[in-house]
Amino acid sequence: MSTAYHSQYWAHALTLRGSGGDIAALSRSIANARVDLNPHQIDAALFALRSPFTNGAILADEVGLGKTVEAGIVLSQKWAERRRRILIVVPAMLRKQWQQELSDKFFIPSEVLDTHVVKQRRKEAGNSSRVGAEARREGNPFDQKNKAVICSYNFAAARASSVAQVPWDMVVIDEAHRLRNVHRSRTRLQNNPAARKTMAHQITEAVGKAPKLLLTATPLQNSLLELFSLVSVIDPHVFGDAASFREQFVNSTDELSRNVQLKQRIAPVCTRTLRKQVTEYIPFTNRVPITQEFLPSEQEQNLYDSITTYLQRDVLYALPASQRQLITMVLRKLLASSTFAIARTLRSLAARLENLRDDMELVDDDDIEGVTELADEYAEDAEEEGDAKIDPEQLKGELADLRRYADLASCIGRNAKGDALLPALKTAFAKAEALGSPRKAVIFTESRETQNYLYDLLAADGYEGAVATINGTNNQPHHADIYQRWQAKHEGTDRLSGSRAVDMKAAIVEHFRDDATILVATEAAAEGVNLQFCSLVVNFDLPWNPQRIEQRIGRCHRYGQKHDVVVVNFLNRRNEADKRVYELLSEKFRLFDGVFGASDEVLGALESGVDIERRIADVYQTCRTNAEIQAAFDALQAELDAKIQARLAATRQALMENFDEDVRSRLKISREKTLECLSQRERWLLDLTRVELDGQAQFD
Repeated sequence: MSTAYHSQYWAHALTLRGSGGDIAALSRSIANARVDLNPHQIDAALFALRSPFTNGAILADEVGLGKTVEAGIVLSQKWAERRRRILIVVPAMLRKQWQQELSDKFFIPSEVLDTHVVKQRRKEAGNSSRVGAEARREGNPFDQKNKAVICSYNFAAARASSVAQVPWDMVVIDEAHRLRNVHRSRTRLQNNPAARKTMAHQITEAVGKAPKLLLTATPLQNSLLELFSLVSVIDPHVFGDAASFREQFVNSTDELSRNVQLKQRIAPVCTRTLRKQVTEYIPFTNRVPITQEFLPSEQEQNLYDSITTYLQRDVLYALPASQRQLITMVLRKLLASSTFAIARTLRSLAARLENLRDDMELVDDDDIEGVTELADEYAEDAEEEGDAKIDPEQLKGELADLRRYADLASCIGRNAKGDALLPALKTAFAKAEALGSPRKAVIFTESRETQNYLYDLLAADGYEGAVATINGTNNQPHHADIYQRWQAKHEGTDRLSGSRAVDMKAAIVEHFRDDATILVATEAAAEGVNLQFCSLVVNFDLPWNPQRIEQRIGRCHRYGQKHDVVVVNFLNRRNEADKRVYELLSEKFRLFDGVFGASDEVLGALESGVDIERRIADVYQTCRTNAEIQAAFDALQAELDAKIQARLAATRQALMENFDEDVRSRLKISREKTLECLSQRERWLLDLTRVELDGQAQFD
């Protein structure tokens, strides 16, 4: 028989706080959360909360395993402890998604900050009669009392001084690989105090010593120095300075010893779970590849050959020496994308020659979205500008060539690859429907010009009204229509954030889910977007970096996907280099088939000096015959084989995959303990309710 004394005991037990890194305490924080309890997520949250001697953690689970949920669990614990000064820095397109997930799954209120919100706050503050600390808090939009603050990278960097004024209890940085080159900015500043700080540098400096949670599926992409940057954001004392890290780890000849030391150093601050480790309780679906071949027209091939020959010249006045490698890479991407994409950039190059302007921006996000980040990758290898004399006749000839190439690109109204998209979609939809999937497809391209071309092409060929696009601006007429309908549907609800950019992205994704059949997406705009309701991915443009392809497919092939994911890739039958690139990505990196896609060990081959994207670009740039192309790719594949089999398999596996030998059993224990604690709390709560409502309610 239960008494009032039992009731007091249960009430007291339910309100006990406990230590933050304890499963029992964590179960109190997430008892009401609307999330599936997956062991690896509990394990990651406990890892972050059990780090008293570090200033945060890197949660580096593979794509699609729910790092946002892991962060939400940590934030729930902080919220329960009344440590509520929380900052969440995310790509602009993810702000609304974060706000929605915190509200719907964890009941944590938050506010999305942007320029519009700040202006409105200042206006209200001007009419306010508040004084003292309350007035100062209103003056700093980041200083919130009982709300988490969500903002974009750009917003946080632009208002770094305001960010620095708040004593944060927790700072979450999503897609944290954007900070991977912060060491470069620090080095440049040391060498030149007048140099500008990068966005990543401004943010990390502003949050200072606040506890941080970095979320990224790709903590390493090109160099071990990227790992140095991310770990140093958490704790600068783990590795010391960049020079010491290079000497001890990057230049080390004893790889076995280096790997052991690296594992020991990062173990307190970084945890990673792989998809293959959680198959016991998360059933991942398969990947089904389809290759769509196409044959360029004579005009298209002529354009390709002409521009390839042009880019291989020793002297090019249109391309500054400091940007030649970057712009050559961009031009090749655009050339492979569509004639519509390359025409605009060719005219920009011609305009530079006409005016001899060195300050002219030759490529921007309208050419390739995310080009600023790409430029940062190439900054260290940039050549110094020389004072070479200009040959007027050579300059005149190059200008005439560029105009001719631009005119040729503009005259090509039909693209063979675009024409091949239509039958490819028909085949892929049939395959997806045979697998039980809904009729949804996301098409990825790197160019906005190509995106516009595909939208018009599909609309004119039976998909009118069934196609949507998403990019960095979202300013097309159909975007306005989608936004207005979404706004009317959710008027008066908390779905409206007040930020048009955030709400626009939410409206487009919802429109794709509920109404549209096809979403044409640029890569940068789709970063972090969850599309597990779609199971058909079309790589209209195929990046050379396997990490980028894995992230694309991971938008759909992730936790929550109920169907096998069909992956369509395009292959130019007239281009030997393209064929070998596809062979490399498909057979060596295993990106397009199987349950897991590219394994960590294989993708690891990019992280120890083999920058695959640049190596492939070098083949295109230097090889002039099919025999040279074949020989170059044979050498590249042999090098990758050796590294995949020996060196980097050990590095990534030792560093990121297995800090404990018994990952599976550890995750199983976490799950059992968490469920046990939640079950006990539910029993206490039910018994307490029975006593307090005795005679006033009926219990089944």
